[in-house]
Amino acid sequence: MSRSMLRHVALAVVIGISFTIFGCGDDEEGGDVFQETFITTSDGRKVAILEGNITGDRTLLADNDYLLRGAVFVQDGATLTIEAGTIIYGEGASTGALVVAQGGKLMAEGTAASPIVFTSDALPGQHQRGQWGGLIINGRAPTNQGITQGEGNTGAFGGNDPNDSSGVLRYVRVEWAGIEFSPDNELNGIAFQGVGSGTVVDHVQVHFNQDDGIEMFGGTVNIKYALVTGSRDDSFDWTDGWTGKGQFWVVQQRGDDADNGFENDNSSKNNEALPRSSATVYNATLVGDPNGPESDIGMLIREGAAGTYRNFIVTGFNKSGLDINHAATYAQANSGKLSVRNSIFFGNKPGSFAGESDGFDDTAWASNPSFNNVEVDPMLSNPFNLNSPDFRPRSGSPATNGSVPVARPPSDGFFTSVNFIGGVDPNDNWTAGWTTTAQN
Repeated sequence: MSRSMLRHVALAVVIGISFTIFGCGDDEEGGDVFQETFITTSDGRKVAILEGNITGDRTLLADNDYLLRGAVFVQDGATLTIEAGTIIYGEGASTGALVVAQGGKLMAEGTAASPIVFTSDALPGQHQRGQWGGLIINGRAPTNQGITQGEGNTGAFGGNDPNDSSGVLRYVRVEWAGIEFSPDNELNGIAFQGVGSGTVVDHVQVHFNQDDGIEMFGGTVNIKYALVTGSRDDSFDWTDGWTGKGQFWVVQQRGDDADNGFENDNSSKNNEALPRSSATVYNATLVGDPNGPESDIGMLIREGAAGTYRNFIVTGFNKSGLDINHAATYAQANSGKLSVRNSIFFGNKPGSFAGESDGFDDTAWASNPSFNNVEVDPMLSNPFNLNSPDFRPRSGSPATNGSVPVARPPSDGFFTSVNFIGGVDPNDNWTAGWTTTAQN
């Protein structure tokens, strides 16, 4: 039995049967009291049950396990540091979640060998989507809704500081989250709500979330090396004026229940709201499930969103690879403020592009020869395998052999220079080792 499974079993014993209390904590580093009850498991491990508000600096140690009971808030002025290799369980019965308030910081710096894992308190083999809340981060970067409240009463976000920092997320997994608070009100795996570009996000996975995998509500946060697998709704979603950057993103859907690979909105309330959603994303691989009953659109861009998308592979979706909706979005496309170029679309039903609607022809627009979008097999290694996927292009792939021109990313300190199409370098599988493919 693996170490992680032993830890799950021990935790189940604590929750379901009995435990021994050996401490109940004030904030040892000067903050207000919040509930942190330490317990011992049957195998002698420490488990800290966390609940309430964290108002002073705290560190979660890899030698312990932690259980989020209800919504735990990292408040303004507090920093929560999490050691590499730490496992944090979300309690399903109390809708456990971790929320970073405006002005709070989360310093979660895992490694490839020792990722930080947020997961369900259910036993392995009994996992499913929506068993706990998720991770919510609130910042003070601009949104086109001003300062507003997050879904599920997760706090205020938004402001006027595009460089705001909410900390670091590096080698972090969020699994089996997205519990439903009320009908049509589920939490995302990771919600970046008005989060600023001073926040560092790289090497994150959201796995089997009940709602969207990763969603940005406005803000300017940049995200690099991100994997979303098995989400029931959209894999990546943004709205309310997100203007950040992304590179090396991968989606793999499980077609039992899935929506879009990307769902990009400006604002449903006002399609012309400013700042306008205008992301810049280079190198993504979006994989639907052609054998499942769902798995809709690879890239759905609507409600006035703009954006720059380059070096994409979009394959296996059941309603189309690309669909642009609403007059305000057509205007962005016709003006060049929305562009999709240097990308490969293949195996999407009934076709790669949604076709003509309301006077805008997705197929004609995306197929403009100067855009360098092609419909050809990208020759990925094993993208549809749920248990052992490999998203790298094979030898001779048009993603690597020069038959599809590669767009050069900006030299701005964030983007990495590339010579391939898609989210994974054929010579460097960044998804290997620290991610999970567990199906239950």
